[in-house]
Amino acid sequence: MSEILSWISQWMNSQCNGDWEHMYGIKIGTADNPGWYVTIDLAETELEDLEMETDVTENAEDDWFFYKVKNKQYFGAGDLSKLEFLLYTFKKLVENHKA
Repeated sequence: MSEILSWISQWMNSQCNGDWEHMYGIKIGTADNPGWYVTIDLAETELEDLEMETDVTENAEDDWFFYKVKNKQYFGAGDLSKLEFLLYTFKKLVENHKA
């Protein structure tokens, strides 16, 4: 398992308390432009009050991404090469929030 998948699995496990996992979680899917999206619920976590947003970074039609934290959710989207980047970006948000 890659480092980021191991980390996100550990983060998810640390949120599970018998209740959280029944209402919240992580969703990874594909978009039609084509690309990836990642939605991570932050309600009842240490990040639930965080809010931020980036502009879309578009270097080319097939090289783009953006992410935001709003309404107690991390949401990121990007081209087909950006899935790991979106997960690492979430990891950095978690680590920076703890610092």
